[in-house]
Amino acid sequence: MATIKEIAQMVGVSNAAVSRVLNYDEGISVSQETREAIFAAAEKIGYKKKVIYPKIENVVLVYWVSHEEELEDIYYQSIYKELLALAKKMNIQLSVVTREEGLDAIPAETQAFAAIGWFNRKELNRLYEICPKGVFIDTSPDEKLFDAVRPNLDSFVTQMVDYFMEKGHKTIGFIGGTDRNIDTERAVMDIREWSFRQSTQYYGCLNEEQILITNRFSVEEGYRAGKELVRRGNLPTALCVASDTLAVGVLQALNEEGIQIPDQISVFSINDVNVAQYVSPPLTTFHIDIPVICESALELLRNRVLTDSRITKVVFVNGIPVFRKSCK
Repeated sequence: MATIKEIAQMVGVSNAAVSRVLNYDEGISVSQETREAIFAAAEKIGYKKKVIYPKIENVVLVYWVSHEEELEDIYYQSIYKELLALAKKMNIQLSVVTREEGLDAIPAETQAFAAIGWFNRKELNRLYEICPKGVFIDTSPDEKLFDAVRPNLDSFVTQMVDYFMEKGHKTIGFIGGTDRNIDTERAVMDIREWSFRQSTQYYGCLNEEQILITNRFSVEEGYRAGKELVRRGNLPTALCVASDTLAVGVLQALNEEGIQIPDQISVFSINDVNVAQYVSPPLTTFHIDIPVICESALELLRNRVLTDSRITKVVFVNGIPVFRKSCK
């Protein structure tokens, strides 16, 4: 591991001088040439300053995911575990309040919160009353009030359709789920369905008969949708699925129907959960970098607490396609 001592020896100055220069101490009297030499030496040997995070207390993780949803989509569990581990490394004292406990369980002295799950308007307003400094992870329910970090689902689906078109597919289907309006709590179109419709319309291959929308992002609903897709006939040669959880059920249904994947139909999904590589065939999917999402969320939260910023930010995190045998 590169050290300050090594840099000092390379440049011919004291350890203290190197430390003060690397920490941008304007009080140290060294020439500009020496400063540049120190930074050049640090870069050459790969020196990285140790990040010391100031302690931030009284931060709450508002975990608004039901037990049933956790079983259906382990994506939320992954975010939950990563966020707790990362908060500890970043010296953020994080306690958890669940849906079962209710918003009134949030301590009065809370400085800031991170939130996972779906909230209605009444709950959002109550959260803002309790603590206006918050960051939502995976959703952005009110960008005027709160920061948010979410995967770039719109881009993922666009890239999926582009990929299938480049591979010569003429018919592309979609299986997804609904979102909910925070004010009415009624089902509305999910961003992934919207993106699919826009992309396939652009290519002139939008077919309503090959779009199936479920009530939940679950394996069971994916299985049901897969069966319905086969029942309708005129099977598309490519299929975009809104999440791996749905895709696992879709693959099961297609396998039972004797549909050859990817020879008859290629399947592309989103999330890259662990099970994706073990299903039959292994699933091509967009990998969502949960550590990056959680780190971005905690950095936004830290900025809120330490700078008292009033400008809200929404961060979209891109993903990487992982190609496996469900696509040719």
